[in-house]
Amino acid sequence: MKHKRREPETAKIVSSTHDGRGIADTEGKKVFVAGALEGEQVQFIRRKFHRRFDEAELLEIIEPSPDRIDAKCAAFGRCGGCSLQHISIDRQRQIKFQTLKDNLERIGNVDPEEWLEPMIGPEWNYRRRARLAVKHVHGKGRVLVGFREKLAPFLVDMHRCEVLVEPIDAMIDPLSELIGGLSISSRLPQIEVAVAENGIALVFRVLDPPTPDDKAALIAFGNEHNLRVYLQPGGLNSVELLHPSEVDDRLCYTLPEFDITVQFEPVDFVQINAEINRRMVHAAIDYLDVQPGDRVLDLYCGIGNFSLPIARRAAEVLGIEGEASLVRRATENAEHNGLYNVSFQTADLSKIDGSDSWQKPWDKVLLDPARSGAADVVERMPTLAPQQIVYVSCHPGTLARDAGILVNQHGYTLQAAGIIDMFPHTAHVESIAIFRK
Repeated sequence: MKHKRREPETAKIVSSTHDGRGIADTEGKKVFVAGALEGEQVQFIRRKFHRRFDEAELLEIIEPSPDRIDAKCAAFGRCGGCSLQHISIDRQRQIKFQTLKDNLERIGNVDPEEWLEPMIGPEWNYRRRARLAVKHVHGKGRVLVGFREKLAPFLVDMHRCEVLVEPIDAMIDPLSELIGGLSISSRLPQIEVAVAENGIALVFRVLDPPTPDDKAALIAFGNEHNLRVYLQPGGLNSVELLHPSEVDDRLCYTLPEFDITVQFEPVDFVQINAEINRRMVHAAIDYLDVQPGDRVLDLYCGIGNFSLPIARRAAEVLGIEGEASLVRRATENAEHNGLYNVSFQTADLSKIDGSDSWQKPWDKVLLDPARSGAADVVERMPTLAPQQIVYVSCHPGTLARDAGILVNQHGYTLQAAGIIDMFPHTAHVESIAIFRK
């Protein structure tokens, strides 16, 4: 077989990946076909070539799968934001569950005693945080706003986004028109979106200073759409409020069950899906089985999403976070909520050596790391010696790796695990696992 073929081919899809790509086995070399489902007969054309596999564009579905549905978004297939809109939501969740199960078995060599029911919420208009790319494309005669293409480093020519929360979902074209009228339209590469319960913030990244007319246009746009408008000329510390001239309160979201209000700045990390976040916090604290006398350690605590509600039930809570600005925000949130049994420290959790004062026995530990997981923390878990661990993960591979260490080296039992459908229609697999000594 030739190493490089660029003519249409037809094949049966024999299996699929967690990110919505079908796998065709052609003459011994696997071809990953974006958008094809297992069991389908399809026509495709190869676009990227590798030594062991190729990547292909789907041209035609000859025999469709019963799990195939019509995508809601007009940009689906081109946009790299969603990869599973063509699959029924139940099948999406089955795929994510199987991904978690396979990773735990293959990487961690562990099986939970119980599989939890999937944690589910809204399928559309759930995304309250986003980073929208911006580019003035002269060939199209307009400014493109949105996400990058799936198979190329270009911006998608899109007009709305079905997963962004309202009213941001319908604000793509108005933002395009706004930026197209600015003198710095080619020097504004990004808009950060943050939707809170008490307001909506847009942070415009500007590479050149906006003129007075530019600022007037941004202010008018903010006033028309009831937005908080910020400019970011440099790093995160350069973010400044443009409209309104001042605000009485920070952006916030609430955890009503715990009587908690979490305040945040527009560039702070917050969980993307508000409804799922509430359910996740409730479930994690229940699984942690927090008792009034417990001392609880919350690692990778951010601005206090878990620490603050845990403090409503525990005797003492310590949150550890690597980013100093988030620790400051978490401390302010504790004060704002009248919580004096919780404190926060800055520490690099990828370089712990047992010397810090907080590295001592705790009753319970909650972990919510980034995609890289919690390998260094898990290696030193005998020093922390908790009886109960709840691990919230955004990457099944690193969760499986860490679960294998906890179970096979440190003597913990994986009591339960399950998926959290934080990002419907995408390949992201969020999950939760409960360990007991």
